[in-house]
Amino acid sequence: MSKRLFDVVAAGCGLILLAPVLLALALWIRLDSPGPALFRQRRVGRYGRPFAIYKFRTMADRRDEGRQLTVGLDPRITRAGRFLRRTKLDELPQLLNVLEGTMSLVGPRPEVPRYVDHYPPAVRETVLSVAPGITDLAAILYKEENDILGQAQDPERAYIETILPVKLEYYQRYARERSFWLDVRIIFRTLAAILS
Repeated sequence: MSKRLFDVVAAGCGLILLAPVLLALALWIRLDSPGPALFRQRRVGRYGRPFAIYKFRTMADRRDEGRQLTVGLDPRITRAGRFLRRTKLDELPQLLNVLEGTMSLVGPRPEVPRYVDHYPPAVRETVLSVAPGITDLAAILYKEENDILGQAQDPERAYIETILPVKLEYYQRYARERSFWLDVRIIFRTLAAILS
């Protein structure tokens, strides 16, 4: 209950304080390329329940749903999108997910069903026992994930075989050791990583 209360208060205050920034970013996205400011994508949440995650749109064309990874200098990424991705500002609309209760501020990053299918059964049970989050230790470690995958010959294989197993270790660790103060430390580490 204390985690949920913290999430609601922090997300609500964040949305109020950041409202001018959110509106300015939404306007920039609309002016930069045709399409809506936000996009939704199906992700897997707590207990395996699907939900729609919110992000600022960073790509000119989202019709190619067969491609789940965006790597390197993907030509679909807009000018505004490059800035939003680099600064992680594209993740801010997930504060709405936190208010909805489909996400938490801190927790394992939610994956698309395609990659959750690669979780070993025991790992899946542990990772999906907690609410997914906007940030976690793995997100800090792999904040340049798109650039890393952009250098791989087969980005999807590199993600599944190299990056995902490491992420799952961090996700399990969080699920086992989660606490209010761990969440606070991760939030500050995330802010420091973004600012650096």
